[in-house]
Amino acid sequence: MPPRLRKLVLTAHVTASVGWLGAVVVFLALAVVGLTDQNVATVRGVYLVMEPTAWLVLVPLAGASLLTGIIQSLGSQWGLFRHYWVILKLGINVVSTLVLVTYMNTFATMAAAAADPGTDLDAVRNPSPAIHAGAALLLLLGAALLSVYKPRGLTRYGWRRQRHIVAHT
Repeated sequence: MPPRLRKLVLTAHVTASVGWLGAVVVFLALAVVGLTDQNVATVRGVYLVMEPTAWLVLVPLAGASLLTGIIQSLGSQWGLFRHYWVILKLGINVVSTLVLVTYMNTFATMAAAAADPGTDLDAVRNPSPAIHAGAALLLLLGAALLSVYKPRGLTRYGWRRQRHIVAHT
């Protein structure tokens, strides 16, 4: 990949990943408000806003982070399968994105309960978003650490590829 294009893709990847991380922090804050606030309208509002916001913010940022990460790895010296840290980051991203998309049904259920004024407030409150957002935050911070520190360790494919490149130079 030409250097300018590589930098553009890297910028897009960092922007999407940082945006996803920030959005997860906001969702964690919303989840805490939903669990602790005493105002009925606020609690119901929190659970009503989570589903559409997740579809409009979390899911697109997760998808963009995944797509740009794959493009970036394929177009750089790191490769997609040459280094364990890249594979681990890919795994974190794929699993987190799949869990998020699967979890959207839960958001819909929580929003429906929050929209029903007959539903008791204790039935509306749900610790699940806080647990999921907390876990996502830890995973995304782990991916960020991997990006910065890039721990050594070539995969078998990486070793073969490196030997093949050295043999042909």
